[in-house]
This record gives sequence, C-alpha cells and structure tokens, in this order.
Amino acid sequence: MDMVLSWVMPVLYGGLGNLAAYLAAHVLLCLLPAFFIAGAMSALIPKETVTRFLGRNSRKAVSYPAAAAAGSLLAVCSCTIVPLFAGIYKKGAGLGPAITFLFFAPAANILALVYTGGIIGPDLAVARFLLSLTFGIGIGLIMALIFRADDAAHDRATDTAFGAQGTGMGRMALVFLFLWVALLLAGTLKLDVLTGTYFNFNLPIGDAQGWQVMLDRLVPYDATKGEEGVSLQGVALIGLLGAIGFAAWRGLENIIDGTNAWTWISLGLIAATLLVAALSVQPVEGGLRIGLTGKFFGVTAALGALHFIVRHRLNEDELRDWLWESWRFVKQIFPLLVVGVFIVGMIRVLIRPEWIEMVAGTNSLTGNLAGVVFGVFMYFPTLVEVPIAKMFLELGMHRGPLLAYLMSDPELSLQSILIISAIIGRKKTFTYVGLVALFSAAAGLIYGAWIDGASLLMLALYLAGFIALLAMLLSVASRHTSSLKGV
Repeated sequence: MDMVLSWVMPVLYGGLGNLAAYLAAHVLLCLLPAFFIAGAMSALIPKETVTRFLGRNSRKAVSYPAAAAAGSLLAVCSCTIVPLFAGIYKKGAGLGPAITFLFFAPAANILALVYTGGIIGPDLAVARFLLSLTFGIGIGLIMALIFRADDAAHDRATDTAFGAQGTGMGRMALVFLFLWVALLLAGTLKLDVLTGTYFNFNLPIGDAQGWQVMLDRLVPYDATKGEEGVSLQGVALIGLLGAIGFAAWRGLENIIDGTNAWTWISLGLIAATLLVAALSVQPVEGGLRIGLTGKFFGVTAALGALHFIVRHRLNEDELRDWLWESWRFVKQIFPLLVVGVFIVGMIRVLIRPEWIEMVAGTNSLTGNLAGVVFGVFMYFPTLVEVPIAKMFLELGMHRGPLLAYLMSDPELSLQSILIISAIIGRKKTFTYVGLVALFSAAAGLIYGAWIDGASLLMLALYLAGFIALLAMLLSVASRHTSSLKGV
C-alpha cells in the first residue's frame, strides 16, 4: 500500500499543481475575455457578417487567408482560441475556414513567431510561419472536403437559428467586440509599454516572502521545465475565480428571465479580478509591493468603455443574449479544460524531457512523430513552449522534430482535444487530430531535410506537389458536388 501511495500521490499532486498554476496564470486575462468575445460574436453579430468572409460558400481565396490573418493577430494559446473558434463556428463560419483559424492562431501568431525567432533562430520562425500557413489552410480545406455534407447541414442549421436577425452588423456591436479584443491583447501581449511598471506602493501584509516560499514548496517553479508555480497574487486570483463562479451561477444561469442582483455582482467581480490580474505584485520584506503596470491602465480603460456600452448602449435583449451565450460557452468548455489540464499535469510527472533525445535526435519519421506525441502530453502555454523547445534542442533534439513539436503542441493538447470534440463532434475531432499530427510530422521532415542539406528547390517542389494534389482533390470534389445538385 505504501508503495502504491508513493507512486500515486506525486502523480495526483502534479495534476493539482498544474491545475492551480494554470488557473492562476492563464484563465483570467486570457480565457475570460475570450468567453465574452465568443458570446458577443454569437449574440450580436449577424450570421451574414461572418459568412461574408468565413462562410462555406465564400470564395476560398478570401475565406482561408482571412481566417489565417485573423488568427495571426491573436497572441493566445490553444485553450483561449477554442472559445473564439466555437463562436465563429456557431455563427455560421464554414468548417474549413474555422479549422484554419483554430490551427493557425496558436501555432503561428505574430508574438509566437517573434519569440521563436529571438530564442531559437529566425530560420525556425520562418519555417514555422510558412508551413503553418500552408498546412493550416490545407487542413481546413481537407476537413471541408471530407465533411462537406455535415458542413452544409450546419450552414442550414445556423440559417434557422439566426434567420430572424438582420443582414447588417451594428456599429455598437463592432465597437463592443473591438473593446473586448483590445482588453484581451492588453492583458496578454508581452510589450514593454504593457509589462512596464509606472507606479509602486507597498501593502504591509505580514510575512509575504515567507508565504511565497511556502507556495514555492507546494507548487514548484522551474521555467526550464515549464513549471509556472503559484504566486500570492495567483492564490488571490483563484479565490476570486471561485467567487465569480458562484455569482455567475446565481446571476447568469437564468439570465433568459432577466438580470438580477447576482448578475451585476458577477460582472463587478469579473472587472475587479481582471484589474487585480493586471497588477504587478511582488513579496517584499514586510508586505507586498503593488505595481501599476501599463497592462493595468490598458485593462482599466477597456473596462471603463465596456461598462459605458453595457449600461447605456446595449438594450435588455442584447445584454441578456450576450451574457447567456458567454455563460453557455463557459459551461461547455471550462469543465473540460479543468479536466484536461489536471490530466496533463499528472502525465507530465511520468514523462521526462530527456527521453526525447533517445527518439528525436535525428530527422526521422519516428523522431517527428515523437515530437508530435510529446506535444500532446507535455502541453505548455504560448511563449512557455519556446523556452521548453530550446531546452529540447540543448538535450539533443533535431530541429526537424522540434518544429513538429512546436506546430503540434499548441493544437493537440489533451484539454483542447476534449473541448473541440464537444463543439464539432468526435468524428471531426479525431480527423482533425490525425491531420494535425500528420502535417506537423511532415513539416518537421521538410524543415529537417533542409537543415540536413536538402536544397530549397527540392523543398519547394514538395510543397508545390502537396498544393497541386490538394487542389486536384478539391476540384474533383467540387465537380462531384455540382453533379449531385444537378440530379
């Protein structure tokens, strides 16, 4: 029994520690705005506005680049992009463009590319961008081809669900959505103007340094292993998150019947918590040093503007629909996220990064597939994955499998797979996972071949052949669909 406990307890402890670190560091300034953005897209934006650019019947030369371009601007991890994917898909975006958005945003957004280039090398950043763009569009096109019947049925279903809405997008809805995106970017972008501290003051709160040492023992911090730890600020944020959950359950579960006091309490708690999350909090001798950062001022400005719109520009129906859709996404996605992060934390205890040297030291098919599999079970949030990739490189990982890992890690985390399955179904999710794994390994092989001396011309021919084959398949499928319509 003692032997079993000595093996089981560290695994459970790893799961709890990973969950605590994730809730403290990534849920508030990343996921909360994402849920509200998804709710706004679902409730306030007419279907025609989405389908004009991302619909299944839009020109492919417009819809797929538009999906990739939208994703490139969002410096968020896969767990944050999933609610946004759910929002545009529910609103009527075609499966193909929505999948391209889902793939490209966490894999090759601007910040991830800049960070990759600075830490590992510009050659890997360029390869990550080009191959993520090519294969992201390719995966979207293939998904649309395979599931074209389901996609058509989904399109008709969204016509029914949103048929009563007008064809134009209101200016206020656009401003409201823009402000939430601005809040998301203000809270997540790692720019000096946002991360810099402009004013400091101290709070005399006991032995803050001693409390932090105790937290570091409970939930270790080690950047080289991707362990983020939990700070005193994080503990406070987890407590506030629990309060938000209770207030939201009382105030949003029956929001269709109208707002109540709990509704406004939950929104007030959310605003206060976002502001606390945007502060710089450091334990010092005799208390805590509180820093007012550029992030804090940006979040404050965005919240002030959002408060004005909510109170004075949204009518009761719009407010109710927005809050209900946001709460519905939270109920659908957040429990799966918690389960996935907990399981990943347990698995991470069992897997040693050094193992990668044994199986991914050369640019082989096995090595690239190992990089993909490792990305599934050793998920790290955006930007944390880059120092981890550098560590893998120093441990002996070939740069080809390293790219396969960097392309698959943001896409195929266990929690993301669970959530995507709840949105589009198991069959589509398993197909998506298989395609991402296949193309990530292919990307690693192509880049690794160049690292090992293959000519750029040969690699370009490989890519051109892939695009030509894909175009041919799509052309055949399009003619087949047209002939069926004519019957």
